[in-house]
Amino acid sequence: MRRTRLLATLGPASDSNEILTELIEAGTDTFRINMSHAPHDWARDLAARIRHLAEGRDRPVGILFDLQGPSIRTGTLEKPFDLKTDDRVEFRLESADPAIPLSTTVNYDGLVNDVEVGATLLVDNGAIIMDVESVQKDRIVCLVKTAGEFGSRRHINLPGVRLNLPALTEKDAVDIKLAVECDADFIAGSFVRDAGHVRELRKAIQDAGGHALIVSKIEDQEAVRNLDDIIVASDLIMVARGDLGIEVHIEELPILQRRIVKRCLTLGRRVIVATHLLESMISNPTPTRAEVTDVSNAVYEEADSLMVSGETSVGKYPVRCIEILDRVSRRIERSGGLGYASEAKLVTEKQKTVRAACNLADSIPEALIVVFTRSGNTAVQAALLRPRAPIYAFTPDEVVYRSLSLARGVRPFQLDFAERPKRTIAQAVDILRCRRDIPTGTPLVIVSDTLQQEHAVDTILVEHT
Repeated sequence: MRRTRLLATLGPASDSNEILTELIEAGTDTFRINMSHAPHDWARDLAARIRHLAEGRDRPVGILFDLQGPSIRTGTLEKPFDLKTDDRVEFRLESADPAIPLSTTVNYDGLVNDVEVGATLLVDNGAIIMDVESVQKDRIVCLVKTAGEFGSRRHINLPGVRLNLPALTEKDAVDIKLAVECDADFIAGSFVRDAGHVRELRKAIQDAGGHALIVSKIEDQEAVRNLDDIIVASDLIMVARGDLGIEVHIEELPILQRRIVKRCLTLGRRVIVATHLLESMISNPTPTRAEVTDVSNAVYEEADSLMVSGETSVGKYPVRCIEILDRVSRRIERSGGLGYASEAKLVTEKQKTVRAACNLADSIPEALIVVFTRSGNTAVQAALLRPRAPIYAFTPDEVVYRSLSLARGVRPFQLDFAERPKRTIAQAVDILRCRRDIPTGTPLVIVSDTLQQEHAVDTILVEHT
């Protein structure tokens, strides 16, 4: 069983039912719908098709809605600017008129209050670098440092600048309602900067009647400074290396990735490594050796999930990308991992019980861990301890079943729990006995808190298939 979960972004290259089916069969565990680019009717139809195509399969397929967040974007241009070094470009408020030929608007009126002369401004994920030369009441003027083509609605980064942007935009609020309507399993918050932003997103989801788990994307220096608080407030963390790699010095990015993964495993939260994993496969059928090594490092760090973006949304080889991730993940998992889970902070009796079960399973040759869970928490806790033994999780709840699609090393099953707990365990053992990949006599270390009808008792039981 491949332990690392795979997350694929959808777009024009993967819109057909045929490609969606091939992506699922290649190993995609969760699909991402990027609300920065997704029209509502398309997203609604896509979510329904994913649910239909996932029916009857032997594993869950989740859906993640990724909010655009409070990003700064330039306005629409009649034609792109062909920028040369030392050109001056004006970024003005939408209410202001242009003062120089190379002028565009920005969608954030607070920009003139947040930046200072000398700050670095990056356009389109760092494709063009500028320095802020002057700041006026309704515009800033920047000096171009690297030449390039400047098109419409380009994304702007200001590394190290504290921006007073809201946690959620009006668009995000509308998109959250759509995600809830589509029964999303995960909602990702973009440009999360502190735990308060996570709480605001959670309240918005709850107010809309949703149950989606929150994925907080770490994308700037302020989020890194508040990392532990954000991790604790969230359900999952995403190392969003696109913007993060622009916001920090590039040589710091691998160190930050490893630090974020380690803190997530220490504090008990799932973690996704995202962006540029197989970027060359947007146009090429084979990844570069460096990309394979990058993927291998994320697997070796024992991240829960790997996420691709353009590779599967607009690339020429979306299915092949997932197949490559699947192959590399399976191979690297056999070589072990960094073992950050050994430093996990265990506070509750439940956590310590799960640790004991994992240790027991790892001490018995060929043993499996079997978890019964109504909320998914016990299965996730077991996964975060990164045992060598595979984890088979049984839950009666379809929502919980799908939420485990991004839990490393967990194979979920949906099973109605019987009134008598022993009967539930017997049904689960029968299901495992019928699997061709589990030999008869395989030891099962069973973790359950439902063995007593009167009250819950954390119990570890050893059974055999």
